[in-house]
Amino acid sequence: MNIEELREHCIKKKAVEEGFPFGRDTLVFKVGGKIFLLVSFDSSPLNFNAKCNPDRAIELREKYSSVLPGYHMNKTHWNTIVCDGSVSKKLIFDCVDHSYDLIVTSLPKKIREQILNP
Repeated sequence: MNIEELREHCIKKKAVEEGFPFGRDTLVFKVGGKIFLLVSFDSSPLNFNAKCNPDRAIELREKYSSVLPGYHMNKTHWNTIVCDGSVSKKLIFDCVDHSYDLIVTSLPKKIREQILNP
């Protein structure tokens, strides 16, 4: 997994914005003005933070050593996923999709409908 693959997966989703609100070393992806993924250009191996349902977060952390509590984030709701080859691309993309979906469902109804039904 590389940062280009991760970015391509994120920007394919509806209404995604990308930017650098925390400096040029951290790429941030938002939907409806809310962050669903952060990735650092300085990390080796590649790792990123993604929002996660608290129960699922615990399950993933127990099952995979490369899924950690979210670095510099609320550790109940965010995971850091280290792309060191120990987790599949499918799981990585599932985590991205889950994070995006959590944010979209948390948005006000009007904004959510604009995103889902443009």
